[in-house]
Amino acid sequence: MRTKFGHVTYCSNIHLGESWEDHFEELKTYLPKIKTQFSPNEPFGIGLRLSNEASVSLSQSDTLFEWKKWLKQESMYVISINGFPYGGFHSEVVKEGVYHPDWSTLERYEYTKRLFFLLNEMLPEGEEGGVSTPPLSYLYFDSNETDLAKRKKNCTHYIIQTLVDLIRIKKKESRILHLDIEPEPDGFLGTFVNLVHWYENELLPMAIPILNQEFGFDEGIAIKNTKEHIRFCFDVCHLAVTHEINDVLFSELKRTGIKVGRIQVSSALKVDFSESIEGKLKLLKPFDEKKYLHQVVAVKQNGTKLSFKDLGEAILNGAEMGEEWRIHFHVPIFLDSYGEFLSTQEELLTVLKMQKQFPFTNVLEIETYTWNVLPTPLQISLESSIIRELDWLKTNLSEKKN
Repeated sequence: MRTKFGHVTYCSNIHLGESWEDHFEELKTYLPKIKTQFSPNEPFGIGLRLSNEASVSLSQSDTLFEWKKWLKQESMYVISINGFPYGGFHSEVVKEGVYHPDWSTLERYEYTKRLFFLLNEMLPEGEEGGVSTPPLSYLYFDSNETDLAKRKKNCTHYIIQTLVDLIRIKKKESRILHLDIEPEPDGFLGTFVNLVHWYENELLPMAIPILNQEFGFDEGIAIKNTKEHIRFCFDVCHLAVTHEINDVLFSELKRTGIKVGRIQVSSALKVDFSESIEGKLKLLKPFDEKKYLHQVVAVKQNGTKLSFKDLGEAILNGAEMGEEWRIHFHVPIFLDSYGEFLSTQEELLTVLKMQKQFPFTNVLEIETYTWNVLPTPLQISLESSIIRELDWLKTNLSEKKN
């Protein structure tokens, strides 16, 4: 739904269905229940996740017509698309496979182009919208610097081709669409700092001459258009893990002029190892599940940071690796603690406070998909869990909240 501080929604990646038929059935099951309780009198916005398979099916005119008709009947609208997982997000094992195919491939480019076609068809009149996407590729796909640099250059090439496509759409239809690049630990752009460095030292230098050739843009206009269409997906969980929710981040956003396509409203898991070390390590083991990557950044008392590719690796090394761990695990946002563990809810509240004071995006998209970590008394139905998250976000966006 629309609020003073942006569209409040959640990402449909929590719902099963790699095919459009299966995913649509899930949406028809849950969305009306959620809307009735959360937004009964106002249109309800959707953050839609589409696999490649689903995007191909939905691109068929009859299927797209049926979906748009259903949205209108239910007083709903699509405000964003999650284009990070190409496919298999609900497979038994995902891990680094979520990056395949990466931005060095034609497949990723064509998938994303299709998502923009669909988003342009679904967005309400007068609205802009974005497709979120991986931070180019996964850092450990290449074993040497030469291959890594080649892959990164190829990734940037396809990002720029997407930029050209988006400028053409704007010129033809006066619609602003943007690609929202999502830093994640161990991605090519694993931190916001990495994103800024790539943006200023690789993306812009490569994009400026291409935009001059394609559209006759001078340098200033080329930079302005790049920043309009290539944006930052602010996943709060990810940046809390990398310890980047601070004044420097917000001052860098202002300095660089890089726009925020959306806030992915999320919290990470935090563990304090100042006491009960062995007990907490034991309690962490169930969080080391085989489906998703759960990167860890551990901090020692002297401030030294150590990174681990996955939670299992960190557990094997033991708590002596750091007195505090932050774990890439999208825990529900309405709680600040989980028994012996904490969350990074404080960082999330900081981001929401900044959004209220100086709005820097028009979409706030909840991305929680780990309901099973909740204490048993707090586990409720999926729709009630989503509503609880939405209500928490709406309450904390209230002007009465400081």
